[in-house]
Amino acid sequence: MKKFVLLLLAIGGAYYALNQPDSAVDYNAPQSSSTAPRAQNDSQWRAGQQVSGTGTVDRVLSDDNDGSRHQRFILRLSSGRTLLVAHNIDLAPRVSSLGEGDTVSFYGEFEPNDRGGVIHWTHHDPQGRHAAGWLEHNGQRYQ
Repeated sequence: MKKFVLLLLAIGGAYYALNQPDSAVDYNAPQSSSTAPRAQNDSQWRAGQQVSGTGTVDRVLSDDNDGSRHQRFILRLSSGRTLLVAHNIDLAPRVSSLGEGDTVSFYGEFEPNDRGGVIHWTHHDPQGRHAAGWLEHNGQRYQ
């Protein structure tokens, strides 16, 4: 019986360890594109998950000025998925000279919707309670 309990604990511990996010990544440390968190298969993204990737700007939208101001644009990933990027410009600099066809890399929080999804938290958290996100455009990081 004791061996059975130990075996169950070992299996449970292995399952838990394999299903945890990569804790070796320091999300608050400055990162370059080459050391960014690895891109995930976007078909497996879940609500509230921190995700990274690269896409092409499909459309630049007007700013959302209700409450915290957000720069908004639509990114198309290589998979065909489209994402609304909502970048808080009260907490991070606006992505300058952004145009259709530009390439943008991102690290932020994913929320699904019927049009593909939304990426937000693409900035630092002033209270330090949320993983710092970012956008990269033309070699410049915005966070």
